[in-house]
Amino acid sequence: MNKYRNKKIVIDGIKFDSIAEGRRYKELKILEKGNYITDLKLQPKFELQAKFDNAKGEHVRAITYKADFSYIENGKIIVEDVKGVITKEFAIKKKLFEYKYKDVEFRLIK
Repeated sequence: MNKYRNKKIVIDGIKFDSIAEGRRYKELKILEKGNYITDLKLQPKFELQAKFDNAKGEHVRAITYKADFSYIENGKIIVEDVKGVITKEFAIKKKLFEYKYKDVEFRLIK
């Protein structure tokens, strides 16, 4: 168990951070088999801010966000994150994501 009391689970040989995330994976697989969604991806990574060198010449790493799932639904890119607890870090990254990727629909699954 971790600090959020999530129980890790393995489905189809894939380790998920919580039972809720594993359950959502199973739902999405059914939707994919029924051709309601396509191009299901697990743990897709998005760059929120590029790496750069600051005024002191120091290298600053890129800021990235790793979602739980992404897929295509009715021609639109959907990104999902399964959360039981909304952390401050997640809230900031969600805002940055929605600002940068305006054409992508973000769905928070509780």
